[in-house]
Order: sequence, then structure tokens, then C-alpha cells
Amino acid sequence: MATAQQQEDKNQQVRTVAELVDYIQALTSEIQELYCLDEIPWVVGYSGGKDSTATLQLIWNAIAALPQEKRTKTIHVITTDTLVENPVVSVWVRNSLEQMKVAAKEQEMPIEPHLLYPAIKDTFWVNLIGKGYPAPRNRFRWCTERLKIQPSDSFIRAVIRSSGEVILVLGTRKAESTKRAATMAKHRESRVRDHINTNPNRPNSLIYLPIEDWRTDEVWIYLNQWQNSWGYSNKDLFIMYRGATADNECPLVVDTSTPSCGDSRFGCWVCTIVSKDKSMEAMIQNDEEKEWMQPLLDIRNELDIKEDWDKRDFRRIWGDVQLFERNKNGENSIEPIPGPYTKYWREYWLRRLLEAQTKTRRTAPVNMRDITLITLEEMSEIRRIWLEEKHEFDDSLPRIYQEVTGEEFQDPRPGADYSLLGRDEWAVLEEICADDSMHLELVAKLLDTERQFRKMSRRVGIYDTLEKCFATSSRSKDEAVKNAHLKRDLKTAVEEGDIEKVKQLTLADFATPDTQAIAPDAKVDATKSDAETKTWGNMKFKK
Repeated sequence: MATAQQQEDKNQQVRTVAELVDYIQALTSEIQELYCLDEIPWVVGYSGGKDSTATLQLIWNAIAALPQEKRTKTIHVITTDTLVENPVVSVWVRNSLEQMKVAAKEQEMPIEPHLLYPAIKDTFWVNLIGKGYPAPRNRFRWCTERLKIQPSDSFIRAVIRSSGEVILVLGTRKAESTKRAATMAKHRESRVRDHINTNPNRPNSLIYLPIEDWRTDEVWIYLNQWQNSWGYSNKDLFIMYRGATADNECPLVVDTSTPSCGDSRFGCWVCTIVSKDKSMEAMIQNDEEKEWMQPLLDIRNELDIKEDWDKRDFRRIWGDVQLFERNKNGENSIEPIPGPYTKYWREYWLRRLLEAQTKTRRTAPVNMRDITLITLEEMSEIRRIWLEEKHEFDDSLPRIYQEVTGEEFQDPRPGADYSLLGRDEWAVLEEICADDSMHLELVAKLLDTERQFRKMSRRVGIYDTLEKCFATSSRSKDEAVKNAHLKRDLKTAVEEGDIEKVKQLTLADFATPDTQAIAPDAKVDATKSDAETKTWGNMKFKK
């Protein structure tokens, strides 16, 4: 498929400027015909880059040429701000949307711009600093779905619910890359008419690709020779692009088949999918006025460590130890799959981010002095996760915030500052548990679990919750890994039908069962049924 597409691109006809002008006129007629054909609303994906700008400009100019009485169908322009966009591009896009609103009203155009955001629970920093998700990798790209796909998909689904159907207009081009050309060629199999495909990922929607056959130089010719429809500067856009190496923009991602921003010019400044952020490096190197972004680049490079296992828990995020087989230097070994960042490193990343935000607000140009790298709402959610889900009742976020910024943290969440347990109790526990981190974690979980259930009239589920605390935090790292190996070996023996080994491993399992962590003094007989195994519930409520 890729080879065939490369040959197709190679044989693509090179249009002269005069031919491009004629083609744009024909495309304008096509847009007008399609717009007046029905009442289906349009949603135009706009990222602020060259391709999406050219696409929106084509649409705008075509509709502006229609009589006023025919401009009856709404055209939604959507942009997704991931909250970790390149700051220069983010400001450019926000200002462009504001200008768009003003121009649409003045020109009586049926265009409505929308700036979309991911849900607070899905933002980059809530997941990385709050939950401890490691920096994204190709094999664990948890960011694209949360930051890009869900916000745009939610908006598109809302339009479909309201109108029954939608036409999604994108600035995707085959000439951008071989991978993108192959993806578009696959989608051509569901073509309805020229430049229009059905959307396999969203029923009742069509995808319109007006510039799919354009070359990059044609995009720039159009932007530089035709005035921007909403009064923005295409020449400033060209200047912003100039100086970086790659020539692809970060598209509006609407589903998993849409190429992500790995090879794009502009994308998230925290992106660790690529080997390095070439665009931000070029901006800093080529323009002294953009040197203020260096702290952001430093954080991104510090996050981009391939084997950061020393910064992460030996358990998965739900507290279970999972093993995998790896080959290092020609030797196979079975080791735990590293989990989320530990408490120390989550606090470390928060501190680094706040330091970068404080510094950039002092050194950035006047128009960028209000830069926000992490919002108050995100920090409130991070604080909630640390307190309620991770049981870290020392409540370190307000303290870190005040130490770095010199300001008191004002949490917008009602009742967030009220707690029975706090820093003093945590300090006592640290002293009691000495250097035993697992003991500290277990006791903290038990105490905080009791606190969470204390006001319930019927404390249903408390015993199960307490048992989960012991199941995930009662063993040392060595004991937990040894137990995971035992379970793995037992499963393998069962699959192989090795009865003797199953018996041997089962006896070893009963020597150190999970229930020993619950009641260390209780002796468990291997002949007892599961119903007789001691738990917190049946120890209190005996038969």
C-alpha cells in the first residue's frame, strides 16, 4: 500500500499557478454546491496550522460568495487545546479564534468558533502528576485519546444528536507523509463522491477533504496570495513555521486512525513520543525573544527517559505485581512491570512545573506573562487524587505550591481544606515506621480508609477495602515480587499439566498466603475451604 501510494504521489500532476487558480475556482463551486445541498451542519477542524488554515479559508471564501439568504447552515470551527500545547502556537490559535468571532459577526457569516478542552480528569498533568502515569511512549500512548480524541468526539456526537448528521471538514493531505497517504487511501474505499468519505468510526457523519491532493507549496501559494478571510496574518503564520525542520502540522485528531503529532511541526510541548522537540528547540535557538521557553524544554527532556524504572513503583497502578520477560544484553529475565511514579517523583514533577511557570512569567514577553502551565482546577484534582485515592494525607500540594510561588493555594473544591489527618500525623507515622516505606503506606491507607468511612451510617464495604489495603501494601518489594513469581510458576504448571509441581507450589503458597498478611498469627490449614479462610469480616462476625 505504501509503495503504491508513493508511486501515486510521484506521478501526481504538478499544477502551474494558473492551473491552481482554476482548480481553486472549481473547488469553490464544489464547496458552495455541497453547502446548499442539504441542512447537515459542518464541523471544520482547525489547529491553526497551514493546512487547517487553508481549508477554513477556502470554506469561508466560498460561503462568503453566496447570497445572504443562502448562508443558513451553521459551520462550527473546533480547536482542541490540550493545555500542554506549544505556548506560542496556543496563543496564536486563541487569538485567531477571537478574531474569527468578530469577523464572522461583521461579515454575517454562519461560522461559530469553539475552543475545546479535555475534561479535568483527563488532562496531561492530572494523569502524570496526580495518578502517576509515566511519560507517554509509543507502546503506552495514553495521552492522545484523553487529550485530543475525546474532546472533539464529544462535540461531534453532540452535533449529531442535535441534527442527526454532520459533515466533518479536515485539512488532511496525502503529500504530508507516506503513512498519512496510506491511511487516506484506505479510507477512499468508502468514498461517497469526490473528496467525501464515510466516517467508519462515527455513524451518521461524512468526512470532507477539500485539499487532500494539494502539495505543500500549493498550500503556501494559496495562503500568501489570498488574503486571510477573518483578518489574521498568513504571513505571520509563515514566519512562525520558518526555521523548524519538519513541515507537518498537528492535525485535529478525531479517532485512532488519524495520525498523531509524532512528526508534526507544532504539538504538545511535553510530547515524549518523538525523540526531541525540534520546533521548540528551533524557536529558542533562532529567536532570542523565545529563550524564555527553555525551562519547558528542560522539563520535556527530563521526562524523556526511556528506562525510568527507578522513579516508578514496582506495582501496577491498582497495586498488583505483574511480571514480564525481557531480554537485556542477550540475557532473559523475568521482572516486574514498572507502575506509576512514586510519591517522591510525583511531588518532584509538580515542583519542577511550578518553578518553570514562575520563571516564565517573569522572563516571557509582556503578551505571554500570564502563561499557565498547570491550571488551578488541575492542581485541585491532583490534590484530591493524592488525598482520597492514594491516601497521602500529609497534603503536600499546598505546601509545595506555597514554597515555589510564595502564595497560598486557594483550592476551589468545597471542603478541600477540612481533614482529620494532616501533616503532623504523617510526621508521627514516618517516625514510627522509620525507613519501612511499605509499613508507612499500609498504616496510612488503613487510617485514611477508616476516616473515609467514619461518617457513613452503614459502612458497607469497609472490610473489603481494608483487605485490599493489606493485599496491595502488606508485603515488602522482595516478598511481593516473590509471590508474583510463585503465582506465575503455578499458572504455568497448571497449563502444562504438571501435577507434582502444582502440589509443590500450592504447599509453598499456603506457607505464605495472602491471609497471613491479614492475621500474621493465624495458622492456615491447607485442607480448609475458602469459606474458612480468615478475613476482617468473618473474624468480627463469627458464625
